[in-house]
Amino acid sequence: MTTYAEFTLAAIQAGPVYFDCEASTEKACRLIDEAAQKGATLAAFSETWLPGYPFFREVKTSRLRRQADAAYLASAVQIPSPTTDRLCAAARRGNLDVAIGVVELDARTHGTVYCTLLFIGRNGEILGRHRKLKPTYGERTIWGEGDSLGLTVYERPYGRVSGLNCWEHMMLLPGYTLMAQGTQIHVATWPTCAVSTNHLLSQAFALQGGCYVIAVGALRSPEDVPERFRALDDREAPQSRSCIIAPGGDVLAEAPAGEESIVVARGSLEEVLMAKARCDVGGHYSRPDIFQLLVHRQPSDRMIERAPIVASTRAASCAPMVGPYSIAASTPDNGQETGQPAEDTATR
Repeated sequence: MTTYAEFTLAAIQAGPVYFDCEASTEKACRLIDEAAQKGATLAAFSETWLPGYPFFREVKTSRLRRQADAAYLASAVQIPSPTTDRLCAAARRGNLDVAIGVVELDARTHGTVYCTLLFIGRNGEILGRHRKLKPTYGERTIWGEGDSLGLTVYERPYGRVSGLNCWEHMMLLPGYTLMAQGTQIHVATWPTCAVSTNHLLSQAFALQGGCYVIAVGALRSPEDVPERFRALDDREAPQSRSCIIAPGGDVLAEAPAGEESIVVARGSLEEVLMAKARCDVGGHYSRPDIFQLLVHRQPSDRMIERAPIVASTRAASCAPMVGPYSIAASTPDNGQETGQPAEDTATR
């Protein structure tokens, strides 16, 4: 008789300490501990939970708005860093996988941040990260655009796990990319999981993908915002109702609206396989002879460095520029480039 893997999914509905990376990390670790006590196999936080969604994104430019922009950069998270080390330690201590939205700092420039969904394994290792491909509306004044390196499905002992940020669920191709890789458990992060559209898109993903979905949003009240920036927060956030959705779209469990809570639900791969046997959009329910999706996997590095050429019998010359902020090796007489690219560390 076939035995199917079972697991417990957890949606962590809570508010971070806005603009405070240290305090938010401490709270995240505490919440991970609580999710572990509830028996969670995989626990998920909301979009850019650490250290908070940019509620000031639509505010007109002013000195206070620019100061908020600077504070947001200053509180961002590098991957890896002591901050992620603490999250990894909490995951290892609780023996559970964690998906958490972070404001990721560009390690090269320190002047750009990304809306990133970070995946951590129960052994305390970083599984990978996914940067939001296209920020929405005012978010484009805050976050850089992501790349496709994180459009991947992680093979875990209990199932295959994926994730997308917010309105990436409006973009058909990112979701199809994950479904075509056989996702079985999907994390859908939102700034708030209160808008009916967010629930609808999460349920649609569960139906189309034949997978479980953890749809999770954060909380924010006026007093959660630092006093100096409260003038930029002129409206209270909608009251999140994070939920866990079964393959097919039915809601299994839902958090109380606007309350800090950890909602859990049990899942089984049998339910996933029953759904996919009926409709596997990346498999038997596709037509690759008519439609094919091409995904470019290269990182979005703005500067490429190549090793210098050792001078030969002819005089050394300056290396030509071959693109914006790109440094190329010189070319010998036979037209073949001899310089070797430096090791790519973008995905570490």
